[in-house]
Amino acid sequence: MITINDISARIAGRLLIDHATVSLPAGTKAGLVGKNGAGKSTLFKIITGDLSAETGNISIPRNARIGQVAQEAPGTEESLISIVLSADKERAALLAEAEHATDPHRIAEIQTRLADIGAHSAEARAATILSGLGFDHEAQQRPASSFSGGWRMRVALAGVLFSEPDLLLLDEPTNYLDLEGSMWLEDYVRRYPHTVIIISHDRDLLNTAVNSIVHLDQKKLTFYRGGYDQFERQKAENDELQTKAKVKNDAARKHLQSFIDRFKAKATKAKQAQSRVKALERMGTVAAVIEDHVQPITFPAPEKQPASPIIAIAGGVVGYEPGKPILKSINLRIDNDDRIALLGSNGNGKSTFAKFISGRLQAQAGELKLAPSLKIGFFAQHQLDDLIPDQTPVEHVRRLMPTEPEAKVRARVAQMGLLTEKMATPAKDLSGGEKARLLMGLAAFHAPNLLILDEPTNHLDIDSRKALIEALNDYEGAVILISHDRHLIEATVDRLWLVNNGTVTSFDGDMEEYRSLIVSSGKKSVEKEKTDVGAEQVNKAEQRKAAADRRASLAPLKKKINEIESVTKKLETLIQALDAELADPVLYEKAPAKAAEKAKQRGEAAAKLSAAEEQWLELSAEYEDGMAG
Repeated sequence: MITINDISARIAGRLLIDHATVSLPAGTKAGLVGKNGAGKSTLFKIITGDLSAETGNISIPRNARIGQVAQEAPGTEESLISIVLSADKERAALLAEAEHATDPHRIAEIQTRLADIGAHSAEARAATILSGLGFDHEAQQRPASSFSGGWRMRVALAGVLFSEPDLLLLDEPTNYLDLEGSMWLEDYVRRYPHTVIIISHDRDLLNTAVNSIVHLDQKKLTFYRGGYDQFERQKAENDELQTKAKVKNDAARKHLQSFIDRFKAKATKAKQAQSRVKALERMGTVAAVIEDHVQPITFPAPEKQPASPIIAIAGGVVGYEPGKPILKSINLRIDNDDRIALLGSNGNGKSTFAKFISGRLQAQAGELKLAPSLKIGFFAQHQLDDLIPDQTPVEHVRRLMPTEPEAKVRARVAQMGLLTEKMATPAKDLSGGEKARLLMGLAAFHAPNLLILDEPTNHLDIDSRKALIEALNDYEGAVILISHDRHLIEATVDRLWLVNNGTVTSFDGDMEEYRSLIVSSGKKSVEKEKTDVGAEQVNKAEQRKAAADRRASLAPLKKKINEIESVTKKLETLIQALDAELADPVLYEKAPAKAAEKAKQRGEAAAKLSAAEEQWLELSAEYEDGMAG
């Protein structure tokens, strides 16, 4: 059990967390969600002891090991496999001691402990983790210094996963992973044997890998059972109930205040007026639901769509050096209404292909035909650095509208989802999400017929990602999307292309099938999984049968989980009904004994609900492990 009790924290004088409390049962997989800047990373720093809380404390079992990804990625000459193996400090220390130990008893203790922690299978486990994150056997033997910063961060992630801490803290882990690495991580976290808290805006990760959500909102922490979709539904229901309770509370307070105002000056009514004052004080107030409205994103519609195909490639070959093609034998067409996602692990050529069709990279051989007057908009994360640091969004847009009045310039900036106060903010002082909105707006400024988005979501929170989905679905042109956000892909595209083995081909399955291939193989080569279609179909049939058998054997456990869910729902309904009754001041005046009994009933119901929730978490984890085989 991890208990966060009455925690308050402020950064640079700004209060981020105010007397917040939440408890996490052992083995919980929790997603920590909230608006950007709400204080999620600050809470992590308090948990690790890097920051002191202003009030309260955090209770963690004694000797529990806490692990998180190192801030700086390793850049030494050590091989990747060696770096990951060294992350298990106890194993490394025991192996070092074993080389020099002479006392037979101590040698026996060391060997026993090494066996207990699985030290002799450690290299295979480390290799499996590195493979899942995109490093093949050859890459695992290379020095860390030969990889870029993003790939080194994967090594840092592999290290903390390998060390298997009792409490694993992950802060936006998918930001430096590709889609395939994200899918592998989802499966790994779901199976992880200890407690995990993840800060993420990746909806699929929060639906697949976790069994609870901790929401940091209005400086408070609230615990919800289930994944992100369930959290959204529960929060919407709670907000609706709170809004109704506030209306009722306001009406009751207004009624009492009216009596007080009318009769407080009359001697014959003074006593009654005073009793109403006390009732008003006891009643308290119900807080209003504060809604954070996310600014929409808008992509202008193309003035005129050319006839299909807008792009046709025949025998295309592309690369950065003569005679060293990255992609070849490309034979594809893009129509004016296509919505295509590019699949394939980083390094296989997705961005190279995007540059090729956008005209940023010329063909080395073959033919690339573009429709006449075709306009292409291109967004890539690395282009965030191309923004002029000291220029405001208005100044960036004005360069594209030099003759237009100020009102029109500001209207275009507003369409990008940047509020009035942000329009005059230098680009260097904008948040990552605001920079991404500005850059997407600039990319789509001239109403392109084809919009290419290369990892557009890294700096966007969940609500902004939802706004992006709505914008893409409203957009009338064609879309090419590269993203590690599976929810974004599933919500916006209708075709999948696989960039692998030096070429680009159509992928006929859906995202769930692609995920199954990635997770089951533990590797990045999808083609290897598809060499024998007949064998694959047999394998799928076997998998379906095995899954059906597992479901049948786990049916009693699933029934128990459903029963607990039914009980918790009834308890939640009871508590809500009791809260509504206890909010009525008339109850305290006319039937104080009944009010006390209702309060006691609420306390008992809350205790039962807490126990049921803990049992639900334990049984759900057991069910998930059983289904995973």
